[in-house]
Order: sequence, then structure tokens, then C-alpha cells
Amino acid sequence: MELSKKKMRRGHFSKNLIAFVCIVVSVCCLFVVFISMFRLPEVPVGSRAVGLYQTAIRGRVSENEKFIGRFGGMMIEMLPEDLAFTVFVPSQKAFERDLRLRVNDSLVGEKMNDTYAIVSRVMGFSAVPRTLSSVMVPVGREVSYDSISGFPLYITKDIDGMLVVNRIRSERVDIRKGEIVVHVMDGVIMDAEFEQSVQPDYSEE
Repeated sequence: MELSKKKMRRGHFSKNLIAFVCIVVSVCCLFVVFISMFRLPEVPVGSRAVGLYQTAIRGRVSENEKFIGRFGGMMIEMLPEDLAFTVFVPSQKAFERDLRLRVNDSLVGEKMNDTYAIVSRVMGFSAVPRTLSSVMVPVGREVSYDSISGFPLYITKDIDGMLVVNRIRSERVDIRKGEIVVHVMDGVIMDAEFEQSVQPDYSEE
């Protein structure tokens, strides 16, 4: 009699265990189905999200490059981006007006070497080996620094925040390229000797 009761308890326990396992499996299946039906759409990190971010970055870069111009970009590329420099870059219009450099003409064939020499000389007059953002120049006061070629730069700031360097006014300030601070100028910073050398020789006409 007692043996029969033990067998009945064992059989009852086995049935309960099987029923419990079936319930757990059923709940797991329902959970998986529920998640599959109602899960949030995945964000394609490798394509759309990154692509949108890169587009935004390209938009800012292209906006800055529009002000810096091709020749200004050449000047900046001559400097290491991981070191602190400030460059007063002539605008594209200033390169054309004051130095007669044009993208469609001055960067082709044999003119490329002459153009590179002119741009590197301008960079020597216009680059300062330190960080100098517009907020570091007080309004109404003049600060002075020597460029990397030893040419003195006298810098003031107008009330609208634009910098004036050796009487040449900026068009855009505080563009960052790595550790380099770029200010786009409405003119070319250069000494009198170099300015005379790049003037057109009307005597030959």
C-alpha cells in the first residue's frame, strides 16, 4: 500500500514537472513572437546614421572651404594641423585682385610651381606660431606678433568682432582646421618688397 502511494506521488510530480516545462516554453515562445511583432525599427548605423553625420560634417567643411578658397587651402596645408598656428588667409577675391592668381589659370602646367612659391611666401607673412582667436583680441586695443618669417603683424578688433591686421580687415574669423585658427582677410598681408614684386609691370606693354 505504501509502495503504491510512493509511485502515485512520483507520477504526480513527473506530470507537474512536464506541465511546468511546457508552460515555460510556451511563455518564451509568446515573448519572442511579441518582440518580433512590436520591436522598434533598427537604425542602420553603418549607412544612414553615419551617412547623415558625414553629410553634416561635409556641409560645414564645404561652407568653410568656400570662404578659405583654393589658394587659402594650399596655405593651410603647408602647416601641421596638430600644432598651434593662426593664419590670416587672403580671400579668393583678394588672391585674384592683389596677386593675380586665378584657380582656372594659376594651378595648371608650368604656372603651378610659381603659384606655389607665391602662396608659400604669403603664408610666411600671414602665419603666427600660436593660437589667436578673435575673442583673445580686445576691442580698441592693438596687439602685435611676429609671423613665422619675422614680419610684424599689428592686430586690432572692430566692434563687430572682425579683426584688422596691418590695416587689412577680415571677412570671416575663427575657422578651425585641427589646431590651426584661420581668419579670412579682404587683402594680402605682405611686405613692401614682395608687394612691389607682384605688381604688374606696365613698362612692358
